[in-house]
Parts: sequence; C-alpha cells; structure tokens
Amino acid sequence: MNETYYFIEYFKQSPPIIQVAWIFSAVFSVFIIPLIIYLNYLRWHLRKNEIVVAKYQAEYEQALVHYLYSGNEEEEISSEQQLIIDKLKKCILTPFKRKIVISTLLKLKNEISGEVAQSIEKLYCQSGLIDYTLPKLTSKKWYTLAKGIRELRQFQVKEAHDQVAKHINHPRRQVRKEMQLYMVNLFYFEGLDFLNVLKTPLSEWDQIQLLEVLQRFDNQKIPNITSWLNSSNDSVVVFVLKLAKIYNQFEQKEVLIDMLNHKNKDIVVEVISVLCHLEVFEAKEVLKNTFEQRTQEEQIAIFKLMENLYEINDEPFLLDYIYHENFEIKVSALKILKSINSYKFNFLKSSSSESEFLQIAHFIENN
Repeated sequence: MNETYYFIEYFKQSPPIIQVAWIFSAVFSVFIIPLIIYLNYLRWHLRKNEIVVAKYQAEYEQALVHYLYSGNEEEEISSEQQLIIDKLKKCILTPFKRKIVISTLLKLKNEISGEVAQSIEKLYCQSGLIDYTLPKLTSKKWYTLAKGIRELRQFQVKEAHDQVAKHINHPRRQVRKEMQLYMVNLFYFEGLDFLNVLKTPLSEWDQIQLLEVLQRFDNQKIPNITSWLNSSNDSVVVFVLKLAKIYNQFEQKEVLIDMLNHKNKDIVVEVISVLCHLEVFEAKEVLKNTFEQRTQEEQIAIFKLMENLYEINDEPFLLDYIYHENFEIKVSALKILKSINSYKFNFLKSSSSESEFLQIAHFIENN
C-alpha cells in the first residue's frame, strides 16, 4: 500500500514529460500484453494444426500408394481399391480433410507420370472430389471460381470444357487466365478456340504462359490461324503472329502481306518481323513502295527485314537512305550497301567529309 502511495506522489511531483511517458507506457501495456498472449495462442494453434495435417497427410499418402499398387488387369477397380475409395468418400465430407486429400493427390501426381498419374486423375473423380469442384464454376466469388478451374486443370478433367468455356470473357483477369490455361493444357491447339470469341485483352504475360504450354507438346498440328489474324481483338492478333513465327506458318504469307496495311502500327511492326523470319521476299517490294508513308518504327523494321532479305537490285533504294536523319536506318542502309556493292561503299566513304557518316562507315567496316 505504501509503495502505491509513494508511486502516486512521485508521479504527481514528476515533470509533465515524465507523466506523459508513464501514461503512454501504461496504455501500450494494456494493448501489448493481450497481443503477446494472443500471438502465443496462435503459434500454439498453428503448431497443433501442422501436427494434425502431417498426421492426415501421412495416412492419406499411405492409402493412395496402396491404391495405386493394388489394382489388377482383370478388374477396372479391385476390391482393395474400392475400400480405399469408400474411405476417401467419408473423409472428404469434412472440408478440412478434403483440402488435405486434394493436396496429397496433387503432391503424388507431380512426383509421377504416365499411367500412374492417370490413375490419380481417375481417383479424383471416383472419390467424389469432382462433385465439390464443379459447383465452384457457378460461384459469384471470382477467387472460388478461379480455384475451381485450376483444380480441374490440375486433375485433367476434360468433361468440364463447356462449363469452363462460359468464363472466356470474365471481368476478372485471374479467372480468364485459369480458363485459358485449362483450355490449352487439356486440349492443346484445339483449346485455342477461345480466341474466336475473346473480347478482353490477352496480356503479354498470358501470351508467354500459353506459348510455354503449347511448346511442351510435340507433333501437334497447328490449326488454320487466318481467322485469328483477322480478329478485331488486337492482343489476339499479336499472340497469333507469335504462333506464326514460332511454327513457321509460311502458308499465311498472303494474309500477312495484306496485314501490312493494318490500322494498328504496332501490329504492322510485328507483321514485318514475322515476314522477315519467314523470308517472304514479296513483302519487301510492297514495303519499299510504301516506305515514305510509314511511321519511323515501321521504317526501322523494314530495314531490319532488308538486312536479311537484301538483293542486288535494292541498291538504288538504299542510296536514297544512307544519309537518313534516323541513325538506325542510316546504319542499316550502309551495312546492306557494303554487302551488295563494297566498291560503291568504299567510294562513298572516301568521298564523304561528314564526320558522322565516316564514323558509321568505319564501324561497319570493322564489325
């Protein structure tokens, strides 16, 4: 009691700044002590949860491995496998256990391949897990919908194609991305049919992911891409131009030449790059004839094309641009001229007094 009295007297006689410090310390203590207790409780709860999860994972892993190796050629599902399926059906009634079963199935599936992986995909349907996933495709919560589509892709459920396809133009990019990956992972080039009705932009990252998936599969016949090249969705056109380049779609050269008049100038630059890759010499004459009407980006792309597709009769055209105001065009013109007519190149170099021109010529000569 005396200690409390002395503390109160000390507090009253202390300077205001000391009093404020004590008040703040008391307030912080009121908040911090309960938080520390709560955090310790959370840590204890998480550790306990981890132990429970690890226990169930080990149990389910053992059951799944037993399922995979207890089959026989005489029966589609052996009696032992049926017992395991029945056990899983009971387990997945609980959301907590269902989540562990799915993660265990995915873990095993990622570690194996071939017929064993297909067995896990069948088990996903046989155990009734798919019945909990399909309703997610009608969810109004975008993250639930995206998760459902991802799960169907991971377990290769092709039967959900029509339900997944309804979300081609979903307002959420995450849902569209999962839909696109589902289509391409399960149906390869045929899965690209969604491009016919895609109205939303196909981001650069989405395009990279789709191309990465497609290039995993060998001996796949690429469909006719003409309709996609004529799409009103510019991002679809850009993506399909990448397909044309990667898969050497030389049969599309007429369509590509027509696209040199596309209203989107960034697409025109991409088209020129594809035509250069495919070595379409006919395109060069079209581009030379319309060179002055094109943007500077297009003009630079034209000279990049000519560096790969030059011919002797290009010399008069090149001479018109060796003093062009754009540095890249000037360098390309001189570089090609040196390859076509080294005598003319040396004559121009020796007769010129312009320092920048001479520097470029010396650079080309030494590289």
